[in-house]
Amino acid sequence: MSLTVDSPAHSSSSDDLAAFLDAELETASGTSSELEDVEAEVEEGEEEGKDDEEQYEDENEDWGEDGDGKDNSDASRIKRRRVAIDECTGDTESSKSRGEPAETSVKMNTCTHPGVIGGMCIRCGQLVDDESGVSFGYIHKNLKLTYDEVARLREKDLKNLLQHKKLYLVLDLDHTVLNSTRISDISAEEEYLKDTLPDALKSSLFRLDRIHMMTKLRPFVNNFLKEASDLFEMYIYTMGERPYALEMAKLLDPRDVYFHSRVIAQGDSTQRHQKGLDIVLGQESSVLILDDTEVVWGKHKENLILMDRYHFFASSCQQFGFDSKSLSQLKSDESEENGALATVLAVLKRIHGIFFDQKRGDNLLDRDVREVLKGVRKEVLEGCKIVFSRVFPTKFHAENHHLWRMAEQLGATCTTELDQSVTHVVSMDAGTEKSRWAQKENKFLVHPKWIEAANYLWKKQAEENFPVTVSVSTTNNK
Repeated sequence: MSLTVDSPAHSSSSDDLAAFLDAELETASGTSSELEDVEAEVEEGEEEGKDDEEQYEDENEDWGEDGDGKDNSDASRIKRRRVAIDECTGDTESSKSRGEPAETSVKMNTCTHPGVIGGMCIRCGQLVDDESGVSFGYIHKNLKLTYDEVARLREKDLKNLLQHKKLYLVLDLDHTVLNSTRISDISAEEEYLKDTLPDALKSSLFRLDRIHMMTKLRPFVNNFLKEASDLFEMYIYTMGERPYALEMAKLLDPRDVYFHSRVIAQGDSTQRHQKGLDIVLGQESSVLILDDTEVVWGKHKENLILMDRYHFFASSCQQFGFDSKSLSQLKSDESEENGALATVLAVLKRIHGIFFDQKRGDNLLDRDVREVLKGVRKEVLEGCKIVFSRVFPTKFHAENHHLWRMAEQLGATCTTELDQSVTHVVSMDAGTEKSRWAQKENKFLVHPKWIEAANYLWKKQAEENFPVTVSVSTTNNK
């Protein structure tokens, strides 16, 4: 969110939830025994013919009791906090009816139980047997919201964000905005990182002895977060464990101005080894995702902007099977001005500008950022017609290969037949029949990395920078 996080206009639904839940749980322990005591005393009051007002006051008195003999002075505080809950959950009528005890009693008895914590309804405090819904443990431990409540919060939050010309941005951690390694995995060539750091690394490299890790922030990440926060409400979503996620959030956001409670870890996902927007309080039509791994976003690939992986440490290269030296071994780093985060920030700004373009005649609520993303991506290789040669395994359906799909997403037309309309032959071997045809017909002959570079840099790259050499074996001249 914006740096003015104390303004209600800049409070997200997740932050609102976290705030009022903390307030409520400060005075109610949520244990079954206390709730049973409340219910028993309410029933006794009814049998003795208490009027509605006395019953309501007794009920609030019990909610403020924690077994240490507190008097009734907490009652008004509890009332105020319940009003805050109703405001956050949208039950303003219930708040107004606090002055009409009879109506309040009816409303409490007909509570829709929008969410529960440890079996207790977050609105009325009653025990709830049915706890179906979606878990939001990253907002508050053991919090589960009903599907209807999730939908209501998303709609409310979206309207608020659109008024402030903001969308949602979900950020992966590892290899996207930073790179971490276990201290024990530091190679001999990286030992210098344990000693006096070069000036260039002092503000971006952190040794975290408490978790036995060393973390390097990606170049430009601080500027990226600052500028992106003006356009997006941001989430962290990592497949790492929660303690690690929170440590990384502190490095990225030490003043807690960007993410607040919106830090999602592996244990928060509803599907094993998968990430999903079902636990993000944002409409899918207004969410963009930055991640270096596509497969974990099986249901949300249309929201995804795939990032070029950041490999600072040697262990990171080894993890992905790279035989080359890492940036730390080379004592180098990505460019601040032309690196991955600077590049993607420009793309995000463009998508944001198109989405909120006032010249568009449709309603903001009807717009879909996925369609904007798709349109911007298709401009990258627009006008290119590609034939592949010795890129796919034998008998592999070319249309199913990720490079074929990637080229089409970038706006290129892919085909298996050669003709004069073909502009590029993408090949691993300059000796194949199609490669030789490209050279003879003065067509571009490029390595597959030409497509990948265009995908990550969001711009058609100079073909001469991606030459193709003759393979030792050119027996399969397809």
